[in-house]
Amino acid sequence: MRQLLLRPGAEELSYEIRGIVKKARQIEALGYGMTWENIGDPIQKSNQIPDWMKSIIAELLKEDQTYGYADSKGVLETRRFLADLNNEKGGAQISAEDVLFFNGLGDAIAKLYQFLVPTARIIGPSPAYSTHSSAEAAHANAAPITYKLDPDNQWLPDMEDLYLKVKYNPSIVGILIINPDNPTGMVYPKEILEGFVRIAEEFKLLLIADEIYQNITYNGIKAVALAEVIGNRPAISLKGISKEFPWPGARCGWMEFYNREASEEFSKLCQTLENAKMIEVCSTILPQLSIPRIMSHPAYFSYRERANAQIGKRSDWMREILGEIDGIKFNPTQGAFYNTIVFEEGRLSENQFLPIEDQKLKDLLDSWLTEPNMPLDKRFVYYLLAAERICVVPISSFCSDLRGFRVTLLEENEEVFKDTFTRLGKAIETYLNS
Repeated sequence: MRQLLLRPGAEELSYEIRGIVKKARQIEALGYGMTWENIGDPIQKSNQIPDWMKSIIAELLKEDQTYGYADSKGVLETRRFLADLNNEKGGAQISAEDVLFFNGLGDAIAKLYQFLVPTARIIGPSPAYSTHSSAEAAHANAAPITYKLDPDNQWLPDMEDLYLKVKYNPSIVGILIINPDNPTGMVYPKEILEGFVRIAEEFKLLLIADEIYQNITYNGIKAVALAEVIGNRPAISLKGISKEFPWPGARCGWMEFYNREASEEFSKLCQTLENAKMIEVCSTILPQLSIPRIMSHPAYFSYRERANAQIGKRSDWMREILGEIDGIKFNPTQGAFYNTIVFEEGRLSENQFLPIEDQKLKDLLDSWLTEPNMPLDKRFVYYLLAAERICVVPISSFCSDLRGFRVTLLEENEEVFKDTFTRLGKAIETYLNS
């Protein structure tokens, strides 16, 4: 080409959660079945959408308004509904004008980083959810800046690590919180959230909370919303219906702006995000129209309670199967539907393996293992893929120096779930002792 095509930083964009699928498809092409644990898609794991929810969607399709444009910021009725839900918590109060819809939360995240000046950095957790870390790195043309989540302390954030990084890096303008967390399944206690707010107050920072799993908690744990503790600080909450209804194919997410007049710079950012949405005209209208009708339906609360209880039960099964395996750090989950298992330091090496009888599978694996500078957890993931046909994601792909992998708690069939994690547990033990 006569000129460069890519802007600096574009090559920072990566998404191993789906990238691993290319390898898994090669195995499927050899005639093998695959157990998918790489992505949080409840529909893929046989989640049954209740008939009353499907009926609401079907009725909306009969209404002419469903086929038109929405307001640029989103359906007004829905934005009022969501503002009221937030305000019932008794924390920071918002109106419909503080709610802005996007075509999925990924779209919202991309837009948020797109309009920040390249020198403005958002520090986020590590392990990091790839959509956030990749978008932040791409906008800054630099590696993500992260604070540590500690697997030896139930994956809670290392607040001293966060404080020192903020104090000595003036380019940091905001802190990202993912609560409940993806990929660890941790839920922040209220005092931890208050700690984030104190740091933001001291250094005059923006707070961003990805709260898409806010209503997916279990085993006696409830998530505290950022709005409940934010006080007067500028903040953005990122929410969506992909996992909660669940309707990932709807691609429906939104931002809630808190205290937008508390800072002139923050107010400008909110206005810029709204202007960008006006240029696009609007986001998809059908899922927006469904939100008040589904969430206010008399069956919704009990539906969510049952679904959460089932995830909690699967969390207990996973703990029973994997919790005592030597050589890994295992933390039971509290929210979302992921778990991150970490190998103890020094337990992985380049000489470990899993037995593979099919020569075609072995040849395929050998071709993958030629990748230069491959992290040792990725090597394990490839062996697991070839030997057990279980597709997981290495934690090195989540912007982390730790070595491990992420799995989901989504499989609805108890027999399949227990078989998958029993095989996984045996594979871990065989690999570490090989």
